[in-house]
Amino acid sequence: MTSTPPVSVDARCLRLLAKAADAASVAPVVERHALSRAANEVLVEVRAAAVNPSDIKAATGLMPYAVFPRTPGRDFAGVVIDGPAAWIGREVFGSSGDLGIRRDGSHATHLSVEAAALVDKPAHLSWEATAGIGVPFVTAMEGLRRAGMPKPGETVLVMGVNGKVGQAAVQIATWQGARVIGVVRKDEPYDGHASAAVEVIDSSSVDVAPRLREMTDGRGADIVFNTVGDPYFQAAHKALALKGRQILIAAVQPVVPFNILEFYRGQHTYVGIDTLGLSSVASGAVLKDLAPGFAGGHLKPFPIRAGAIYALQDAREAYRAVAGSSRDRVILRP
Repeated sequence: MTSTPPVSVDARCLRLLAKAADAASVAPVVERHALSRAANEVLVEVRAAAVNPSDIKAATGLMPYAVFPRTPGRDFAGVVIDGPAAWIGREVFGSSGDLGIRRDGSHATHLSVEAAALVDKPAHLSWEATAGIGVPFVTAMEGLRRAGMPKPGETVLVMGVNGKVGQAAVQIATWQGARVIGVVRKDEPYDGHASAAVEVIDSSSVDVAPRLREMTDGRGADIVFNTVGDPYFQAAHKALALKGRQILIAAVQPVVPFNILEFYRGQHTYVGIDTLGLSSVASGAVLKDLAPGFAGGHLKPFPIRAGAIYALQDAREAYRAVAGSSRDRVILRP
């Protein structure tokens, strides 16, 4: 593939100048920077970028490897405007564990990223919906892939089923033909797309593990996708079937009691997922595996409310919405 010499653009970039004391103190500013690409990169004109909880955590110092100053943002959708000729004009999207954390990210009008990280944007999806796919679906897919993809006849228990990673896990598991049971903290139905019916356990009214075993004739869950962490750890452990797998992506308190005897007698597997350890290219590879699901309608992006879309200059309000545990997928539109 041929390539012209890299161009330089006058980009408007959101900047975090220093670590904030807390989420309420996160105060990004908009600066202009001359931006160009490296030899193995393309330059993307960003049409939409998601704001993730990890953006807030990194801004407040919970990720010690985050650099300052930097442009945050892990997820994006846009048009390639500079790079190898075969890429120019292509509508693409992507996600990353290092963009916006260890190097400048997507909360800007333009982004430099490796060509190998890019995925072709599904033609039927909006820019905002495409930008919202990233981190939740990469996290869910990487967890299920590492644990062993669910199969027809298997039961997947998703704890925190109405969170964005929980919903993505439901979509993938039902796409693969598994039975899915979700856990919620109050009396509410499953709130997302699925390829099959999703049963729900209200953890505020019943003990999760005994109820799950009732629903599975005593067998338990082949996979427990625990999106919450230690508050559900023991219930997840008790709910596992023989040779069951628990996927963990979060923690409130880092230390939990652990019954080694039950663990090895149950032949269990625990899988820890940290998508911040995935490069842009590795994240792109996960999204490429998901692309057939979106193309075929088995997977659907999260609905994006008009009130959850913010201009770059209103990023502080967008960040506060995410820090306030908004259920909306929050999007910046540079």
